[in-house]
Amino acid sequence: MKIAVSGKGGVGKTTFVATLARVFAENGKKVIAIDADPVANLAVTLGVKNVSQIVPISQMKDLIKERTGATSEEYGKFFQLNPTVSDLPDKLSLEQEGIKLMVLGAVKRGGGGCACPESAFLRTLLSHLIVQRDEVVIVDMEAGVEHLGRATVKAVNALIVIVEPGSKSIQTAFQVKKLADDIGLRAIYAVGNKVASDEHRALIEKGLSGIPVLGFISYNEKVLESDIVGKAVFSENSQLLDEVRLIKKNLEDCTK
Repeated sequence: MKIAVSGKGGVGKTTFVATLARVFAENGKKVIAIDADPVANLAVTLGVKNVSQIVPISQMKDLIKERTGATSEEYGKFFQLNPTVSDLPDKLSLEQEGIKLMVLGAVKRGGGGCACPESAFLRTLLSHLIVQRDEVVIVDMEAGVEHLGRATVKAVNALIVIVEPGSKSIQTAFQVKKLADDIGLRAIYAVGNKVASDEHRALIEKGLSGIPVLGFISYNEKVLESDIVGKAVFSENSQLLDEVRLIKKNLEDCTK
C-alpha cells in the first residue's frame, strides 16, 4: 500500500499520517512514513525526541553531491538525473514505534520545479520509496497541491485529502482532485477531520460530492495535549486510533 496525504495547511494531515502509520504497524506491517512537507512536523507527531537534531535529507549537501555529482551552488555543472538511492531508506531512516521515518525536507515541484541536483535527488528517492520498496509507504505531502506535478504520485494506491469543516478546506480538496485528474490519478479519497457534530459531517459529505469520504476523525483535545507535552499524537488516545482503524479498513476495501 502506497499512500499520499494532502490538504490545506493546518487541517491535520500530519496527525492522520502518524496515526495511520501506527495502525498499519500494529498489524505487523513494515511501514515507512515520509515527511515531504517543508514544515516538517511528522517526527514530533510520532513522538521522536530531540527532533532539532534531525537533518532533512535535502540539506545533506555532501551526500547529494556524492550521488548526483553536483549541488545547486555549482551552477551549470552536469549532474545525474537518476542517482543511486536504493541503500538510503535503511541508512537514513529513524525508527519510532515500529515505524521508519524519513524526513526529506523541501521537495521542489516535479515537472515545473527547479532542475537542480537536490530536486533530482529527492524526486528519485521518493520515486524509489513509492515504486520499489515493499513496505507500506505513507507520504505527508506539503500543504496544497504543488506536489501533484511529480510523476511519482501516479504510483500511489490512494491520494487522501484531509478536510476540516469549512469552505476553504473543501475548495482545496477539489483543486487537488482536478490536478490529480490531469495526471491520471483516479484513486482520490477524503477524510474529514476536527469533526465536532453531525452538522460538520453533513457539511463535509455534501461539500465533497464526487470525492468518496473514507471516514471522520472527531475533534479531539488530546491531540493538542500531545503536542504540548511532546508525546506521540496517538499515545493514550484510543478514540483517535479507533477512528483511524476504521478509515484504514475502508481504504483497504476501496483499493482491493
